[in-house]
Amino acid sequence: MKIVKGQLVDIENQRIFSAEIHIENKKIVEIKESQHNEKQFLMPGFIDAHIHIESSMLVPSEFARVASIHGTVGTVSDPHEIANVLGIDGVNFMIENGKKVPLKFHFGAPSCVPATTFETAGAVIDAEAIKELMQSPDIFYLAEMMNYPGVLHEDAEVLEKIKWTQHFKKPVDGHAPGLRGKDAEKYAKAGISTDHECFTYDEAKEKLDLGMKVIVREGSAAKNFEALIALLPDHYQNMMFCSDDKHPDDLVLGHINQLCERAVAKGMDVFKVLQAACINPVKHYNLNIGLLKEGDAADFILVENLTDFKVLATYIDGEIVAENGQSHIPSVEFETPNNFNISEKSPEDFKLEASTDLVRVIEALDGELISNEIEAKAVLKNGSLSSNIDQDILKISVVNRYEDKAPSIAFIKNFGLKKGAIASSVGHDSHNIIAVGTSDEEICNAVNLIIKNKGGICTVHNENKKSLPLPVAGIISDKDAWETGKLYQEIDKMAKELGSTLKAPFMTLSFMALLVIPDLKLSDKGLFSGKKFEFVNILK
Repeated sequence: MKIVKGQLVDIENQRIFSAEIHIENKKIVEIKESQHNEKQFLMPGFIDAHIHIESSMLVPSEFARVASIHGTVGTVSDPHEIANVLGIDGVNFMIENGKKVPLKFHFGAPSCVPATTFETAGAVIDAEAIKELMQSPDIFYLAEMMNYPGVLHEDAEVLEKIKWTQHFKKPVDGHAPGLRGKDAEKYAKAGISTDHECFTYDEAKEKLDLGMKVIVREGSAAKNFEALIALLPDHYQNMMFCSDDKHPDDLVLGHINQLCERAVAKGMDVFKVLQAACINPVKHYNLNIGLLKEGDAADFILVENLTDFKVLATYIDGEIVAENGQSHIPSVEFETPNNFNISEKSPEDFKLEASTDLVRVIEALDGELISNEIEAKAVLKNGSLSSNIDQDILKISVVNRYEDKAPSIAFIKNFGLKKGAIASSVGHDSHNIIAVGTSDEEICNAVNLIIKNKGGICTVHNENKKSLPLPVAGIISDKDAWETGKLYQEIDKMAKELGSTLKAPFMTLSFMALLVIPDLKLSDKGLFSGKKFEFVNILK
């Protein structure tokens, strides 16, 4: 029998009392009110209600080692990124690797592989495959249905995926940025139960009124906390917290605990905040995580206070997995499956012939996944277009990593580079290589460094090159969070020294190929309008 004492935070009954927890065989067998001198608070652990583990550039077992330090006991994880590279084999890799550690991962079946027909991915997961996945006890839900036009236009394949999910009585996650009015109503009525893509108060309120649950997202690039958090006091039973995409250096600093701290600092009721952070995900997704009740799995955390939520210890199944900023979870061995099948490029591949310098330009927005479409002038010389560095109109390219094809070319504003180039094989959703640079030569050098490493991120300027190899599917490191985070910071720092003004240039870069988020994006097949849902000409 193990006994843990503290001030127990009973979230649902909104009270705190002095108690001791009795643990046996991984379960809480008794909770006793008792007088003692322990001042620490006992509470359920934090849950990230929507995250792509791959975006941390860590395998699940390494993610667990760092997330548990911040009081995270479980996640609702969409393996969509690795699935777009490796298909169901990628999903199974994440599930099996996650099982090697105590943290409770709950994976969904990726609903959009490929995300659209307008890009080249490494795999296909159709409705029949969704049916098979849904029968697995390791699959808890249908992951974000990004193809909201398919839902609205009643695409047979999309509806079949939703039907099989409902047949197995599992929830369907949503993804519909900016969807309002009758379209939002139709989307919700189709069985979509959540959305983590709301970026205005009014949009989130409308979706809550339609019966959807709103997940407040605060990741490394997309940050919607400030816009949405004021809804929490009145809608705390139907809201959750998530990071969606969080880079390793940010994860080392904190996780869902940070959102709780910020919400409480705004004067919000701590019980309502913790309802969203700890309770709602378990109930909505039917997670196998304990809620600090008799008979539950002994999953809980000890925190110093209920303001900054400094985590003293994290318990999963009755065992301490992290304590005072140190992980007790050991690293485990794993394979490095991949899918990279192209040869190196030459600067000529990135030439763009034209007779005019007026071009359609992607305007990247710092801290947002959405982008704008603007027009501007590139530099026209000897019949080809190049970056207009003075006006911050830089060339961007997406290179198919699954087969040798000509790179697609466009222009982008707000990356701010004055020299050199950056590149990454983390390019949502198909994870082709995406690069931004000041010259064709620099872009080519960056792309070739990614090809040589069979995946990664890099910054280059002449002979100065820094890279973080990502050998697992070309999107995940084979190192731990601290080493990965340190390398990432060095590359990020170099990108900023070359002129980038973005807070997270590589996270923003990774979303410039995300066609399902409007407005203007670039795939390996060309420049794409998310509003028109069709390819558009780069020349105005």
